[in-house]
Amino acid sequence: MTSEHPRTARTTDQPPLGVEEIAALGQDVMRAVRTVVVGSLDALEIALASILAGGHVLFEDVPGLGKTVAARSIAQALGLDFARMQCTPDLLPADITGSYVLDPATAEFVFRPGPVFTGLFLADEINRTAPKTQSALLEAMAEGQVSAEGRTFALPTPFHVVATANPVEHEGTYPLPEAQLDRFMVRLAVGYPDRQDEAEIVHRRLVRRTEATRVEQVTDAGTVREMQRGVEGVSVDPDVVRYCVDLAAATRSHHAVEVGASPRGSQNLVLLARAVAVLAGRDHVLPDDVKKIAVPVLAHRLTLTPAAWAADTDPATVVASVLATVPGPAAVPSR
Repeated sequence: MTSEHPRTARTTDQPPLGVEEIAALGQDVMRAVRTVVVGSLDALEIALASILAGGHVLFEDVPGLGKTVAARSIAQALGLDFARMQCTPDLLPADITGSYVLDPATAEFVFRPGPVFTGLFLADEINRTAPKTQSALLEAMAEGQVSAEGRTFALPTPFHVVATANPVEHEGTYPLPEAQLDRFMVRLAVGYPDRQDEAEIVHRRLVRRTEATRVEQVTDAGTVREMQRGVEGVSVDPDVVRYCVDLAAATRSHHAVEVGASPRGSQNLVLLARAVAVLAGRDHVLPDDVKKIAVPVLAHRLTLTPAAWAADTDPATVVASVLATVPGPAAVPSR
């Protein structure tokens, strides 16, 4: 059962939260989210782990599968301020980042922050907005700041982007550049629910008698920062680090890959595996943690050769073949 009141963050001079405490909070968050979201358990857990690892999430799937509801539910359970922007071709960078406006009282221009100044920013159908606007969002994702009229403004912390993209419809869309894709820690697919889950989705809608959903708040922004601080304190065995580097390097030499995963890919493997381990209640990362997240972390960073595209090769299949050929550590000692 989730807490009746959100946990209050501790002061920064206190030690970080322990693994068991973070795992318990993570379970409470997941239970709260699943009061609204049905199915998609693996995707939701990886999305939560990505936030605790300090990353951004891209949901790429067909419309109507609950991607927006999932993002809003996670934000509500974590107690993060939430803002949603529907991306369109005519969306301007200032519509997201904010702009200077004239203050009639002082006759001076003052900066009015845009919706990106929030805890969790949902960019719905991000591939529908123009490259110039995508670049403005890239600065926010990469640097935690926005620029306007030669000045920079820091975003609140924590700050995370959850974006959605429709991989089927291409009319009026702009493919995300590799630099922006590389900034997303993971790319996840929700997938169609099975018949039982789909019936449960319909049943819950009938019981609510409204489209609106509300998830109980479990933590707050300060506690999320403490959870992230606790994850950062978890060490990783050097053999696991080498395994992550070997996986990323293997994508660069794969015959179907033109451009393989960057060093950011291997780094994100380590960072996300650490969060996955902590949510499982462990203070050490296992090779299985890395294998669980390898496809969502690496697949979207690969550029396939023209021959591979012609053969309808899937980047996820390439990562799976790399996992099957790269040997993992023989044993990883617990801490």
